[in-house]
Amino acid sequence: MPNETILRCSELTKNFKSESGDGELRILRGVNLQIKPAEIVAIVGSSGSGKSTLLHILGGLDRPTSGDVFWHDVSIYKHKPDKLAELRNQNVGFVFQFHHLLPEFTALENVMMPALIKDIRYSDAEKRASYLLNRFGLAERLNHRPSQLSGGEQQRVSMARALTNNPSIILADEPTGNLDEKNTDTILQLLFQLREEENVSIVLITHEKEIAGKCDAVYTLQNGILE
Repeated sequence: MPNETILRCSELTKNFKSESGDGELRILRGVNLQIKPAEIVAIVGSSGSGKSTLLHILGGLDRPTSGDVFWHDVSIYKHKPDKLAELRNQNVGFVFQFHHLLPEFTALENVMMPALIKDIRYSDAEKRASYLLNRFGLAERLNHRPSQLSGGEQQRVSMARALTNNPSIILADEPTGNLDEKNTDTILQLLFQLREEENVSIVLITHEKEIAGKCDAVYTLQNGILE
């Protein structure tokens, strides 16, 4: 469908109380964005410009002061928190700068977790997790805990985890921010291959112009305005 959208937002604003408590900080000012199937979009901007705040709102982790977010043209704020959490687990995959892996679990168990939360059968969750980790070159690391993995390996585990439930969109917040050049190239190649192999859309927060330039579209967030 030519007009189909995976994710869109309408007139998003986000205000925070100032530290002094006598006013408000306007972080987002009427942000509009539309993501199409299998599209890779980069959002760039200076530190503190609100990029992560925007990503959290798009993913239903935070609520805007005003405006709305739609997944597959359905407003996410019509749902109660438990239903929203369920929909988020089914539709959205997150990759953060800090991988947030559970230290007491193996790579395989970390990747299986979203599927188990979704009540997928254990054997099916294990099969999907094994496939993804193998796809990301971690077949020999399935039973290693995060502390036994390099930074690049941990980030690849987090990417595999983000894909476990076949989401329609990946929201990636500076996924290469803590990696060296070699690992950055590896992660980026995998991200772009995901679009082809999993038919997934990607919103990528980055401060690297070279990375942003490889995406289908690039938006700049400045003074709360996305353009």
